[in-house]
This record gives sequence, structure tokens and C-alpha cells, in this order.
Amino acid sequence: MNFTIHFQMLARYNRIANERLYATCAQLHDAEYRKQRPGSFGSIHGLLNHILLGDRRWMGLFENGQRVTPPLNQILYDDFASLRSARAREDVRIESFFSDPDVAFWGRSFQYTNNQGKDYVETAHVACSPSF
Repeated sequence: MNFTIHFQMLARYNRIANERLYATCAQLHDAEYRKQRPGSFGSIHGLLNHILLGDRRWMGLFENGQRVTPPLNQILYDDFASLRSARAREDVRIESFFSDPDVAFWGRSFQYTNNQGKDYVETAHVACSPSF
């Protein structure tokens, strides 16, 4: 399997899915968007911040070895417009990274510490795979 082609496709899919998700969320009234919900980091706004934080966390590990996971309930952006703009920039970053990863990337392993302080080591193709 060609991991580069596979993850280029996933990065493109990720961007398109995020564009659609944010377009839909932009139609919500602010009260509905920020409504407290169980199991979603407090609200849709909290969940979107969490997803962005997670993507930044993984890209930081891949690009410069940032090992520690920050608190996953951080609100990075208080307003939707700034969050949407940051999401678009992160999707460009992800697609750019996977457009031409270093040849050695797929043979690497990544050490990281999760948000509960537990250390892990994952191979590149496992660390890059979406977990549902």
C-alpha cells in the first residue's frame, strides 16, 4: 500500500468534510451552536475547538516532535469566524504536509504522552490514521 497516496486522499477528505461541517454550523443561531450538550465537549463550539486542537496536536508531533497533549477541552477561539478561519488554515497545513512527506516519515515511530499522562509509541501510519 502506498501510504502517501492514501493519506493525501484522507487529508483532502478531511478538508472537504470540515468545509461542509462549518458551512452547516454557520447556519445555526448562536444559542443553538453554544447550547450545552452531553458528550460533545460542552457544545458544538467546544467540540469544533477540540477537533482543531487534536489536529494541531498531531501535526505538532509529526512536524517537530511535540510530545505532550494539552488539555483537550481548551477553547482556542471564542468566536465562530475565528475558529472557522483557523480550521481552514489547519486543513491547508495538513494537506500540505501529506502532499510530499519525507521519504523516511512512514518508517518513523512517534512517542507522545496522552492527556492522562500515559506514554505511547505509534508507527507513522497508525498515528496518522483516523480513530472513530
